Amino acid sequence: MGTPGFAVPALKRLIDSEHQVTAVVTQPDRPSGRGKRMQSPPVKDLALEHMIPVLQPERIKNVQYDTVLKMYDPDIIVVAAYGRILPPEVLNMPRFGCINIHASLLPAYRGAAPIQWTIINGDHETGVTIMRMDEGLDTGDIIASEKVEVLDDDDTHSVSNMLSVIGGEVLIRVLAEIERKGEVRATAQDHAAATLAPIMEKSDGLLDWNLNNEQIVCRIRGLQPWPGAFTFLHGKQVKILKAEPFADPENLFFGPGAAPGQPDRFDPGTISALIRGRGITVKTGDGHLLITELQPAGRKAMSASDAINGGVVRKGDEFISSPDFLIGSGDN
Repeated sequence: MGTPGFAVPALKRLIDSEHQVTAVVTQPDRPSGRGKRMQSPPVKDLALEHMIPVLQPERIKNVQYDTVLKMYDPDIIVVAAYGRILPPEVLNMPRFGCINIHASLLPAYRGAAPIQWTIINGDHETGVTIMRMDEGLDTGDIIASEKVEVLDDDDTHSVSNMLSVIGGEVLIRVLAEIERKGEVRATAQDHAAATLAPIMEKSDGLLDWNLNNEQIVCRIRGLQPWPGAFTFLHGKQVKILKAEPFADPENLFFGPGAAPGQPDRFDPGTISALIRGRGITVKTGDGHLLITELQPAGRKAMSASDAINGGVVRKGDEFISSPDFLIGSGDN
């Protein structure tokens, strides 16, 4: 049971293993893109390539869907980013229950967006947990886990790719152990140490320039690809795609009324300099941030140097972080 690209490596490892995948359950096809063409989940595409039956229920709770799944007589159900809550009838139906591949080191970051919040919060370590599912939100007993390092240049996309592959490998080891011992051996979580990773909302992408450089950079990395880190310039949304702290002793910036040797007086969000060949600097809560790649509304992503050359930004312009601009801003 899975839906997005994160679930694909685990399904592929199962297909390539000695285990038999009797069916794949995924969410229904959805309209996507500007043309709103129906697009099937990545998991469905892989399953059909291997002639595996695919089930796409709109709902799985309160519709006695366990009677459909019983037809496939599963020993175990593997869940990876399926996106639906499973009722007790499904959780308890297989011989060995349902196990889930979760992209964090539980009990940390229970919820729908563990990778995003790991990066946003500046953590340098994450991992994959295989747990036996219960009726709670990622509260089940831990069967196995594996740690990985989060690098300074990682974003949600790169960490997700890494954890999806590792999750597939750990899954195969777990299934082999279950088959060998004839039971699922697991350890209860420390519920007192639990933290949450709630689903991302559009408003989570709005940058606050009063934060410090490290916090803003982490948000830019963690908010890719959705909802994206964004701000507003002249009333229009601008996505900030890449940035880094700026500390160049040959380029010191002083706001209106300031003099060399005094603290700069730019307000947070103000574009303090245009540096051709490098990017634009923006005042933050603790210094200046160098933006190297951005995407204005209705346009393709571009380097900040191209934005300078095209007159998209000018020194003294101010990025606005007001939530009022979110109304009617769309998803560009």
